[in-house]
Amino acid sequence: MSERQNTLVFSFDTSSPKVNAYQIHEWLYEKVNLREDDIRVVQIDGPSRKVYVKFVTLEKMTNILQTSQSDIRFLHENGDTSMVKVEIAGMGIRRVRLSSLPLEISEQQIRNVLSTYGEVKQINEEIWSQNYRFKVKTGVRIIYMSITKHIPSHIKIDGYRANYLRRPADHML
Repeated sequence: MSERQNTLVFSFDTSSPKVNAYQIHEWLYEKVNLREDDIRVVQIDGPSRKVYVKFVTLEKMTNILQTSQSDIRFLHENGDTSMVKVEIAGMGIRRVRLSSLPLEISEQQIRNVLSTYGEVKQINEEIWSQNYRFKVKTGVRIIYMSITKHIPSHIKIDGYRANYLRRPADHML
């Protein structure tokens, strides 16, 4: 079975109002900020309430993942809003978020440890969204990898305990 490349899946809540293809295209343009030259395919899977978007470049796909922070709001015609989950589509490719590591820990050190759990494709650093005053790094590393083995909730990298975050933090103390 082939693995999807450079593809995100947008999963609509099954309890939310149904949306049509026109609404999806407009939402992808207006809220997700996609342009025609960014994408190759928009594939709608109505029964599963999923939309697959294949990107021209890996960079554009990862940019959308970073800015969405796993969810994007959808405003329905009746005024209801729902959150659409955003993930990498494919078999085993996941976005792994690690927190509590000093910025001095290199990408290579992270790759060395995470290679135990699968193939590391790319490492990025999370940036605070525009909702916050300082648009600087959050200290969270975002790793795109093909997972072959379960990743524990925390791992040691160069003596530091890194926490594997399964969901974005709400940034509350």
